[in-house]
Amino acid sequence: MQIETRECIIRDKKRVALIFKYNDEIISLVKKIERRKWSASNKFWYLPYRDNYLQLLNKQFKGKLEFVEQNTEIDKKQIKSKFPPEYLETLKLKNYSQATIKTYRLHFQRFLKYYGEIQLKDITHEQIRKYLLYLVEEKNYSTSAQNQAINSIKFYYEKVLGKPVEKYYVPRPRKEKRLPEVLSEEEVTRILKQIKNLRHKCIIYLIYSAGLRLTEVVHMKVSDIHSDRKQIFIRSAKGNKDRYGILSETIIRILRRYYKEYKPSIWLFEGKPGVQFSRRVIQKVFKEAVMKSGVKSYATIHTLRHSFATHLIEHGTDIRYVQHLLGHKNIKTTQIYTHVSRNAIDKIISPLDGLELKDD
Repeated sequence: MQIETRECIIRDKKRVALIFKYNDEIISLVKKIERRKWSASNKFWYLPYRDNYLQLLNKQFKGKLEFVEQNTEIDKKQIKSKFPPEYLETLKLKNYSQATIKTYRLHFQRFLKYYGEIQLKDITHEQIRKYLLYLVEEKNYSTSAQNQAINSIKFYYEKVLGKPVEKYYVPRPRKEKRLPEVLSEEEVTRILKQIKNLRHKCIIYLIYSAGLRLTEVVHMKVSDIHSDRKQIFIRSAKGNKDRYGILSETIIRILRRYYKEYKPSIWLFEGKPGVQFSRRVIQKVFKEAVMKSGVKSYATIHTLRHSFATHLIEHGTDIRYVQHLLGHKNIKTTQIYTHVSRNAIDKIISPLDGLELKDD
């Protein structure tokens, strides 16, 4: 089985792209290559460039895979990236979060790839609209993804180039009015009981107990825990806002056990000393806990945050306090949890129950 290798530039560094037709056997072998990565925007596997990469690969997979060089005119175009460096510079100067930078870059790269043969300065307003229509009609982008794509494009023209807003105005898709998925307290209990590993337990219990986002718990430092005041300091959360959260008695006890066993140095949860714990691992652990618990409701790690807010409201917590704990700028964002709270709904009696009917 043969794989073509091509030199390319990804994230301003020289890489080796692996080009081959989809094949489960080849993919399983490619995954054995050290430091290989998948490029979602370019749709190929790549690895760091080394002078003798071809010989090393053929030696590793002798008799299984054959790696050959392909240097064509197309490759030269791929090497010359037209992604404007000032785009990332402006995002960083404006202090956008790493998550937002990553999202904007991905969407803007897709936009550039769509008009691959056209220079960025020559793309017209009508072509921008055509691209957004393509995302809706052919790619079936959700409302959220459409807005991210629009924001990434508008950022370039308005913030990087300083073009007037009116000239590059793009109508927004109507926002979907969806209620958040929420677990009952019984369902949360069943899921949490499935987590046995102390570090995993500490992370997921903390997310639910304080209504944290996954990124917030990953970025939390040892110094952010104030057990004497029963508070957590949440730094540079969404919108670059700091806030304090609550620290439950239960989580304090688990944290003390965790700290004695794992002895984190900088970050509260570390995969390796000084390295933040993997978000993917946390998501995987939670997914497995949901499956083992037998809970049928749809649930992700973020569902715990929604459930935290809803359970506080059901227990009579003032919505303004819930707003503060969640870090919402507008109370209308917090009010959505009143629509999924069971308190008001449980008191309503269906008109069917008022009819004198006999059960068959």
